[in-house]
Amino acid sequence: MYLNCKTYFSYRYGTIGTQELVDMAVARKVRSLALTNINSTADAWDFVDFCRKSGIRPVLGAEIRNGNRLLYVLLAKNDEGLMQVNRFLSEHLMEKRDFPKRPDVQEVWTIYPFGSLGPEDLGNCELIGVRREELSRLYGCHPERHPDKWVVLQPVTYQDRTRYNLHRILRAIDGNTLLSKLGSGDIAGEGEHFPTKLELWNAFGEYPEMLQNTLRVMESCSVDMELHTDKNKKYFTSSKEDDRILLEKLAMEGLALRYGRDNTPALERVKKELRIINELDFNAYFLIVLDVVRYAQHREFFYVGRGSGANSIVAYCLKITDVDPIKLDLYFERFLNPHRTSPPDFDMDFSWQDRDEVIDYIFKRYGRNHVALLGMFSTFQGRAIIRELGKVFGLPKPEIDQLVSRRKDAAPPEDRIQRAILKYGALMQDFPNYQSIHPGGMLISERPIFRYTAMERPPKGFNTAQVDMFLAEKIGLFKLDILSQRGLAHIKDAIGLIRDNRGEEVDIRQVEKFFRDPKVADQIRRADTIGCFYIESPAMRQLLTKLKCDDYLTLVAASSIIRPGVAQSGMMKQYIERFHNPGNIPYLHPKMEGLLKETYGVMVYQEDVIKVAHHFAGLDMGEADILRRAMSGKYRSHNRFKLIEEKFFANCRALGHPEHISKEVWRQMESFGGYSFSKAHSASFAVESYQSLYLKTYYPLEFMVAVINNFGGFYGTQFYFHELKKAGGKVLPPCLNTGQYLTSIAGDQVTVGFVHVQNLERKTIDHLLAERERNGEYLGLVDFMNRIQVDAEQLNVLIRVGALRFTGMDKKELLWHANFKHKRMEKVPTSAVMFEEEALDFSLPRFPKKPLEDAYDEIELIGFTLGDPFELADDDRTGVVYVHELPKLVGRQVCLLGHLVTTKPVRTVRGDYMAFGTFLDEKGDWLDTVHFPLVLKKYPFHTGGFYRIYGKVTEEFGVYAVEVRDMRGVGLRK
Repeated sequence: MYLNCKTYFSYRYGTIGTQELVDMAVARKVRSLALTNINSTADAWDFVDFCRKSGIRPVLGAEIRNGNRLLYVLLAKNDEGLMQVNRFLSEHLMEKRDFPKRPDVQEVWTIYPFGSLGPEDLGNCELIGVRREELSRLYGCHPERHPDKWVVLQPVTYQDRTRYNLHRILRAIDGNTLLSKLGSGDIAGEGEHFPTKLELWNAFGEYPEMLQNTLRVMESCSVDMELHTDKNKKYFTSSKEDDRILLEKLAMEGLALRYGRDNTPALERVKKELRIINELDFNAYFLIVLDVVRYAQHREFFYVGRGSGANSIVAYCLKITDVDPIKLDLYFERFLNPHRTSPPDFDMDFSWQDRDEVIDYIFKRYGRNHVALLGMFSTFQGRAIIRELGKVFGLPKPEIDQLVSRRKDAAPPEDRIQRAILKYGALMQDFPNYQSIHPGGMLISERPIFRYTAMERPPKGFNTAQVDMFLAEKIGLFKLDILSQRGLAHIKDAIGLIRDNRGEEVDIRQVEKFFRDPKVADQIRRADTIGCFYIESPAMRQLLTKLKCDDYLTLVAASSIIRPGVAQSGMMKQYIERFHNPGNIPYLHPKMEGLLKETYGVMVYQEDVIKVAHHFAGLDMGEADILRRAMSGKYRSHNRFKLIEEKFFANCRALGHPEHISKEVWRQMESFGGYSFSKAHSASFAVESYQSLYLKTYYPLEFMVAVINNFGGFYGTQFYFHELKKAGGKVLPPCLNTGQYLTSIAGDQVTVGFVHVQNLERKTIDHLLAERERNGEYLGLVDFMNRIQVDAEQLNVLIRVGALRFTGMDKKELLWHANFKHKRMEKVPTSAVMFEEEALDFSLPRFPKKPLEDAYDEIELIGFTLGDPFELADDDRTGVVYVHELPKLVGRQVCLLGHLVTTKPVRTVRGDYMAFGTFLDEKGDWLDTVHFPLVLKKYPFHTGGFYRIYGKVTEEFGVYAVEVRDMRGVGLRK
């Protein structure tokens, strides 16, 4: 009877959760139920799963609309019909075409709204749906003449009157309009709740044939596909056995290269992994990942293989990863084991410049009907909900801001509209808002993707599934993560710059050499890591100093304990203290010493959760892995998690562990599990960090130019230019004759790229570079103006930023000549002049020049000065000390002059704001500051600039900082 039900995956329309819809059907003793979301099958397989568990026959389909106009409802008769529905949806969604008035689908019922077509015009699988409020219009239509063409169409959109109001709010948000301006065509009807079967039978009592036909249609539909069964591409070659043979051959060849031919432990582990991979049908998965890696190698793309896949020695031998699992004592079972309850995956990081090409290769290599990017959905959350509701209710911005900043424990507002906003905001918390894209997940299926999901095509042009990672897992599809990051682009571009500037080739994969390099060790020990992937933030540089980090294994640990969960739980501080005093560690339990000795009794890695759960609490590996996934936010079954928690404590009691010890072990596991890395993740990141460190150590100029050109890093661009100058680079303004779009380097001279010049249009840059490439360098101002038709404003920007300094003329003289020539022109010519005009010669007076004129031009046009920024600080330096002096001043009150780099606000346990600051002093050294709540409130940060900082010097494990008691902004010199 219920063949038109929607959930909140009818985005900004429905108000019913998927499980809630099924629960409502159970309460009404419904035997069969259809899910027909608007232009979507996003939650279809959750619906099927919930229905089957509740004894309800699921029916799948979709409600097809063009905008607000309902065209028809599609119901899949079987699995083939569902594929037709998904394909039909996808073809129109991906091409952003309107749906046709009548669909061309097979094995599908098409139900038209009453009045759109007559029964005599319908085909075999086409029907007319009648709503309760439309029954009076049936008189004179003679439904008895075509009894098999009429069905009951009872839309189910919301639960009750309150949710009907919520539906209206969602429609206003979708239309970006005031609630009061919604029209009747924008919203659902007032009767689209979930009536009982008796109510429907009574309403349609005069038309028993229609009721019977509705039941017949529902009974004719079925969903036979099994969930949780492998639906990935089965074979890379032609059979499982051929895949096994090929993978074994390639792994053994890689083993000889990585370990030599006589390494028995490595050989035994490779054989063990190959056996498990074969038993669990993962041969094809490894070979597909290897295929992607080899394509990247062929294209000279830099990549990092990480994730739990880095626990595999087979992956290491295949050069999918550069993490040696034997050296790091990584166990394969973290990636793949017979007890694992969910599919593992590889994370492959590529440069942001190369990632799309890798994705395109996968689509073309394995077929666009069998490949999709993994979808996800954005949800309504917290403050964003209040802002959305404030707009649709018509509140002014100041009132919305006030409501957003309202504390949770505050008394309910007296204003009726504000109370309504808070009420409905709470109801729509976590509702899906819109379809989005998973950061990197890809699906490669054996059968067409349309069998499982419809697809959309976001702006980048790659087909994207409507299902998220949880539903893909439920279906039985493993994801392969193809991710991007700028750190790899830094490495790739630096190597290219080194080749062009120095004529040297760098083999960046010689990571074992980098681990042993004393200069690299000294660089990391001094935390001279600005620009280096993952280890350049103030917090990370402080941690490296505290740990006296100068080796790979310590960096692996640091990459994990810097995560918020470890830091917030106090375990990071505990780790540092125990690192400095390893002989006096109070292990929670004797068994914990054997499990956590490497990390001084502190749980640092996700693997530690599994080890402790298995060896300390007696959970089997499958349960331990579920626990690890649940604590890291990758498992949705709260009931399953609760059962494992109960079993954890029951096992601990049975094993005789004291209750308080068990609770503390659980607290430590739970407190950091959501943020921690797997050890393999940390090891992969540490490898890339070492690669960046090597380049920064031996090729600092080229490396910093690469960082600048990728616009990526923890700090603003000006501070990477600071590092470049600190390393000996001579930084020059953009130049018409030597500059490029990006920043370029020749020897130790670095020319700022035109891309950094604000208000300079891309078309102007492209034009001047193309003309220079065709006809050579510009001879002077007149030559440039004759060859390039650039308006006066753009020309003035180029002159003021110093791009015409090669002429030898002063900026003001250039500006005078340029504007004079422009005024002589009646209009800017549309093409370059054929013959060069002789320039009029003027004898101009000398224009006065102020000392800081160029610096202020650069600040206005680039955002920062290319010279010494401290020349601008209006301060006489009286009483100022410098960062290099702090070790001798611990405990004393000092004054420093600092240039603000970045701040990090945090909340105290009382909910007050405090902050950590990072500054540069005049000597170019980095300063860390601490600003407690009262000080921060009295002396807040402003945007950038210079500050006189007064406070006490503190020291902790070799890290010096200033605990600020007073801070005053310093103005700029005129």
